[in-house]
Amino acid sequence: MKNKYDTYFKVNKETWNKKVAIHTKSDFYNLKEFINGKTSLNKLELDELGEVKGKKLLHLQCHFGQDTLSFSRMGAQCTGIDLSNEGIKKAKELNKKRGLDATFIESNVYNVSENVKGKFDIVFTSYGVVGWLPDLKIWANIISEKLNKGGVFYMVEFHPIVWMFDYTLEKPTMKYPYLKSDVIYEEYEGTYAENGEEKMISKEYGWNHGLGEVISSLSEAGLTIEFLHEFNESPYNCLPEMVENKNGMYVFEKNPEMFPLVYTIKATKK
Repeated sequence: MKNKYDTYFKVNKETWNKKVAIHTKSDFYNLKEFINGKTSLNKLELDELGEVKGKKLLHLQCHFGQDTLSFSRMGAQCTGIDLSNEGIKKAKELNKKRGLDATFIESNVYNVSENVKGKFDIVFTSYGVVGWLPDLKIWANIISEKLNKGGVFYMVEFHPIVWMFDYTLEKPTMKYPYLKSDVIYEEYEGTYAENGEEKMISKEYGWNHGLGEVISSLSEAGLTIEFLHEFNESPYNCLPEMVENKNGMYVFEKNPEMFPLVYTIKATKK
């Protein structure tokens, strides 16, 4: 499906293609331990999503497939899609190397209807995903379309308050409105998983989406919201000035309880 956002998506795809080579070597993604059997999934999503064994699972925006393959190891029949052809290439390599049976398809989220056949018991997406999508109504309708009756959609995502800040500055500053429909362009050196050995210029187009927009889009697409949970800690040390707390999660060193960092949504198709 071609649309007015294709120019933005092209730039984002080029950036994510460059990120793959860096991320697969980074401590952040810890690929060596993953290959040796460690799951890339966090306790948060494992506890909330529940049993996946024997279920068909579609993973949207899967990067280079670690979470998809972690679900495959748990017995799910998995399909992962991502905008980045380099990410999908690496995911297929990992799938073959570990003798798993996941399917990986290069696809923009908005082209899933055309590129992915069949329906699923679970649609999953996580951490830094909706900000790459300009129109959540299209996203939510595709999720609903791809779910079997009684199927579950689960997402875990960074809280929209987090995206109000500009982290390219030496001191992160609140810059972007919570409710902002216009595109945001950022260009900066490095990536969130930069290991210090090599750098790149990230050129990124994104969109801010408030919780009301996310929930309403899913509800209007025919999904029943089971819960919305918010957390003031994150499993990832991917923002400036974060420290590890007693739970093994990360919070801002200053004012750790000032605002939530992560939220989760579980919804079903009746």
